[in-house]
Amino acid sequence: MLESTKVPALTRAIEILDLIGRIGPCSAATIIDELAIPKSTAYLLLGELKRQRFLSTDHRDNYCLWTRLVELSGLALARMDLRELARPRLTQLMDDCGLLCHLGIIDHANAYYILKIESSATISVRSHEGKTLSLYRSGIGKCLLAWQTEDVQNAIIGGLDWQQATPTTIAHPGRLREELARIRARGWSFDNGEDYPDVRCVAAPVFNASNQLVAAISVVGTRLQINDDNRDYLAGKAIACAKDISRLLGWKSPFEQHAS
Repeated sequence: MLESTKVPALTRAIEILDLIGRIGPCSAATIIDELAIPKSTAYLLLGELKRQRFLSTDHRDNYCLWTRLVELSGLALARMDLRELARPRLTQLMDDCGLLCHLGIIDHANAYYILKIESSATISVRSHEGKTLSLYRSGIGKCLLAWQTEDVQNAIIGGLDWQQATPTTIAHPGRLREELARIRARGWSFDNGEDYPDVRCVAAPVFNASNQLVAAISVVGTRLQINDDNRDYLAGKAIACAKDISRLLGWKSPFEQHAS
């Protein structure tokens, strides 16, 4: 049995999934008996797990694990594979630039860092894996948003909680849409101190074999480390690194597609 928590229904649902995972398809009676769950509670949980596609029933009315678990495990494994594919390339980018580098993803209307490669620079920027990112105030966030479909963009932009974090923050839907169009046209995004006044960032998109956006990478530094003199150079480095990672995922440039 799992350690008791303040969410007993969730604990019992996890116990049910664990039990079926261990012993295979089983009846409601077996689940009730093995886990000592009240009958009425068990059927409520089983019904909801089935409705959410965590469970299904076979021809004998035994409960078995179902497709939602496969979907979630596939997503988790894909994220893990992406991290390991990106790690050596992002480490090389950090070595080349001497600056902090990140890998970030978008999940519905949220963006996160999933990999951080710290630099040895004496001036560093604080961040951490798992950190939530603004989709309109960060380099990676804007990059991830720029390659969404128009419908997805509109839905996300319509739900944003606009905050003028710094004087350079783009806190208006129309201006953000213009910025996203510029990002797609040039192939990279720039955070001009839009979330934190002294932080600058360039970011580039990562695509898969279907030419779908899966992530973005960034080079991050202070306003002294990323400036007008080196911004385009760092953007070129980020784009090259993002393309290397994309090719590992099966992506081909338009030229490569035409040649093949």
